[in-house]
Amino acid sequence: MSIVETHDLTKTYQQNSIKVHALQDVTLNIDAGEFTVMVGPSGSGKTTLLNHIGALDTPTSGEIRIGGQLLSDLSCTALTKLRLWKLGFIFQEYNLISVLTALENVEYVMLLQGISGSERRKRAEAILHEVGLESMANRRPSELSGGQQQRVAVARAMVTQPSIILADEPTANLDSKTGASLLDLMRDLNEHHGTTFLFSTHDPMVMERAKRVIRLKDGRVDSEERR
Repeated sequence: MSIVETHDLTKTYQQNSIKVHALQDVTLNIDAGEFTVMVGPSGSGKTTLLNHIGALDTPTSGEIRIGGQLLSDLSCTALTKLRLWKLGFIFQEYNLISVLTALENVEYVMLLQGISGSERRKRAEAILHEVGLESMANRRPSELSGGQQQRVAVARAMVTQPSIILADEPTANLDSKTGASLLDLMRDLNEHHGTTFLFSTHDPMVMERAKRVIRLKDGRVDSEERR
């Protein structure tokens, strides 16, 4: 089953009198349960494509469907709901709320969803245990290492059981050992929960663990490899 479908997706930016083609006629499907990485040099379009799939940007032309829903048909309110319920995000900067504990950061999206306090707590504690941070639940981000903060971010993305998790350079700010440990964790979550992951990265370690590699060049899909 396709979680993400794009058809002839194009994004063109105007810089003064110059047109920059960030994406050019990108057509691809991401199926449920994939552990897929998009790679390419800077300017190849991978982060732009990830942002469009995450409903964070609007294409110049073409179509994007998430779970069969055509994004261009959705209102701003409907897009917000789609991001809240269907998508999980992991960023290289962690994006944790500094005044909240690890547990409260994991609970936060569920709070926005209107889930009861007892259910939020139960699910947040369970996922923190799964990512190995149950003993750190009451620590704030400033009291956690970079790798621990990124594990909290993974737990936050996972806890709502989204259709797909979008990860933009999730290991960029981590040393190689910590990055490898985090990637092994996400691969395990993919294997055990069937969670769909789509990465944008330069990191060879992510490519090594991927089940599918999509190579972008000049805003186009240049090649694909399935493993």
